[in-house]
Amino acid sequence: MIGREIDQLIALLARLPGLGPRSARRAALYLLNHRDQIMVPLAESIEAAASAIGPCSVCGNLDTVDPCSICADEARDRQSICVVETVADLWALERAGSYRGLYHVLGGTLSALDGVGPEDLAIPKLISRARSNGGGEVILAMNATVDGQTTAHYIADKLAGSGAEISRLAHGVPVGGELDFLDDGTLVAAMRARRAL
Repeated sequence: MIGREIDQLIALLARLPGLGPRSARRAALYLLNHRDQIMVPLAESIEAAASAIGPCSVCGNLDTVDPCSICADEARDRQSICVVETVADLWALERAGSYRGLYHVLGGTLSALDGVGPEDLAIPKLISRARSNGGGEVILAMNATVDGQTTAHYIADKLAGSGAEISRLAHGVPVGGELDFLDDGTLVAAMRARRAL
């Protein structure tokens, strides 16, 4: 009923997170109806980003320069490395503005079910960076999932005896959270991580 090009556009849009086939059809129709205002500039922007943006050879962040602007910033705390699963996690921490050290993007988590081992992630590179950091801090900022915590424990074991101070993000009740709406795992983590006032 519709052309091959439109089908391909819908299929590609449907691969984006949060878009299913119906949403992809609506997005494709919107783009086609706003060709000059949105579709053409978007296509040009995507093409420019695809050719100019790449991973940082030091930390794995995405940027137009290598090393990335975070790794090249001399004002950042060079004795602190925050380990994250993905670039999205790095961007979230940067958006919060509470951390001024360096990062290391693993590219995922260890997962026996999915066949992801340490060699599939940037773990060996992290171990090397942490050991050459001269006893700085390594902050394990993994998600509070089984795979995230498995990855954090694996890294902590590998860094034992390296002289690096190893810490992790706090887990528990979020600011503004109501106890009645939290899952059991979050409540258990919050109770175990309680501190004196």
